Amino acid sequence: MAMSIFAELQSGITTTSEEETHRVARDLAHALPPECTLALSGDLGAGKTTFVRGLARAWAVRNPVTSPSYTLCNLYRGDRLLVHVDAYRLSTPDAWESLMIEDFLRAPWCIAVEWPEHVVPALPLDALWLRFEIATGGNRTITSGASG
Repeated sequence: MAMSIFAELQSGITTTSEEETHRVARDLAHALPPECTLALSGDLGAGKTTFVRGLARAWAVRNPVTSPSYTLCNLYRGDRLLVHVDAYRLSTPDAWESLMIEDFLRAPWCIAVEWPEHVVPALPLDALWLRFEIATGGNRTITSGASG
């Protein structure tokens, strides 16, 4: 019997290419509930934005997915609304409120937050935390785990 994507992520999944990272994101995209928050934690270059591109592809988003480093928040519409947030420059959880994300959420939606450690109190308790790490040989490891 095949292991669920959630069980695989608990054990950790190592990817060797962007396409493999997209596959993991696609598998997760199809297993997520209609409304969810993903907390994507990891160093710069660890694959967080690449993962969000895979989510977008799985949900038939046609626009190019780019890092929201300067805009703080990007919206993508496909089979679901995908909100991609970079919380790195949000100095307080109150800064999260200023983004007014909740004001434009329409089901089904997913919020993917990079650098969630900066806004932990603003995130829902049921957020799925994913840790991205650069492994040996430039591979990436994606593991689900406890909150920040």
